Amino acid sequence: MGSISSILLVAGVVFGLCFLADKVFTKAFRSQAQHQSGLSVRPNKKYGAFGLILFVIGLGAVFTGLNNDKVLLVGGCVVIVLGIGLVVYYLSTGLFYDEESFLYTSFGKKSLTYHYRDIQSQQLYNAQGSIMVELYMTDGKSIHVHGNMVGAFDFLDKAFSRWCAQRGIDPENCPFHDPSNSCWFPPVLEEN
Repeated sequence: MGSISSILLVAGVVFGLCFLADKVFTKAFRSQAQHQSGLSVRPNKKYGAFGLILFVIGLGAVFTGLNNDKVLLVGGCVVIVLGIGLVVYYLSTGLFYDEESFLYTSFGKKSLTYHYRDIQSQQLYNAQGSIMVELYMTDGKSIHVHGNMVGAFDFLDKAFSRWCAQRGIDPENCPFHDPSNSCWFPPVLEEN
């Protein structure tokens, strides 16, 4: 019974640390209006939780490897780096939106703000049952919205309605719009 309570305690601490890190990161780095709206597309929290678990396991392996076990020491370092990578991915990747615009953030890149009218077209990808919608913007960049991210389809629905409103288009005049087939915007026109 003692080992089960120890596992539950470690799990509680790990999830608590993940929650705390998310809150601290949010307060420190997310101050724009789109961040404050509460509307977002984010990676699943399992990335952050799993990253923290890997970090703790790697830390344990490093401390154990300090007793002249080079395999545990090196393996622990690798697991720590993987854990940190997952946590950073979870904390730094997202799409935040409000009624007028959306903000795209990803690790190592400057955050980009767009109005919905800036969406030109979309390309749909289906890889092993996972949907990814690539939105092409007027500045030549593209935004990836993965279907397995939390809030992805809510964002695409909102983006379509606001896109129509900002461009003065009647949604009834959009034959390409078919959310049941993951089509919200005009398809990319192929050049011959």
